[in-house]
Amino acid sequence: MIEPQDLSLLIKKRAAELGFAACGIVEAAPVDADVRAGFERWLAGGNNGTMAYMTGHFEKRMNPTLLVDGCRSIIVVAQNYFTATANPSISRYAQGADYHYVVKEKLARLLDYIREFCPVEGRAFCDSAPVLERYWAVKAGLGWCGKNHQLIIPGAGTHFFLGELLVDVNLCYDAPYEGNRCGNCSACIDACPGKAFDADGFDARRCLSYLTIEYGGDLPEKFDEMAEKCFYGCDRCQTACPHNRFATPHGEPMFSPSDELLAMTPDDWRSLTKEQFNKLFKHSAAKRCGYDRLMRNIMATLGPENNK
Repeated sequence: MIEPQDLSLLIKKRAAELGFAACGIVEAAPVDADVRAGFERWLAGGNNGTMAYMTGHFEKRMNPTLLVDGCRSIIVVAQNYFTATANPSISRYAQGADYHYVVKEKLARLLDYIREFCPVEGRAFCDSAPVLERYWAVKAGLGWCGKNHQLIIPGAGTHFFLGELLVDVNLCYDAPYEGNRCGNCSACIDACPGKAFDADGFDARRCLSYLTIEYGGDLPEKFDEMAEKCFYGCDRCQTACPHNRFATPHGEPMFSPSDELLAMTPDDWRSLTKEQFNKLFKHSAAKRCGYDRLMRNIMATLGPENNK
């Protein structure tokens, strides 16, 4: 039987071969009591808005061992998605293929690789289950959670998808990332158009990403001024973060924006048909928004009365 330390090293080597920018391993256990209490307060304050799914499967969210029978270890990976060339109307994370499937497929391959050395059962997740992803990334030593409530990887920034592989074998565990390198910087807080967060809390109801993707009601007044020209998501808290000066373009072809997306003009967006929407976003996370909601956003941002 292979030793946990040797298997852990092989897992990290294979993760790098699969294109992950970082990989850490942490023991599966219930989250810290203060984190649980903080999440309960966040929900009680209605900060999740209409995202009712955030209240579901609460105990599983607080204890990943309930997601996989016999779960002992959590392998946490980070996938770079930063692209220097992007359509300014769409958040960078949705410029290419749907990350849920890309990252989970790679994690499935990683699980198959582990099975070459020992019998193991596990499940792969990427923003697809009640998992506190950034919490576990910090616990696995990947980085710290910044004032913008994003994981910041030292020397790399924030443009990363996170994925988790929960397995029923013991591994060698990494030390959690200690400290916070945000210091006195408040660039992300100052850049947020909806003033959705500060160093202590986050109110999704004021976040442009929430308003354009999750929220189905009427958009707030002066939405066009808040959104500027971006009507799907928002990257401003990341763009403002000085740690993203270290960001480098990803090496995953599936995350590169298509020529068709890059060529879209304001007039193209205004006249977008449902058929064109389905074609343009067939393999994109942006399809989650749906055609009607996206057109609501487009007309509120680029409509004739706000022709810019």
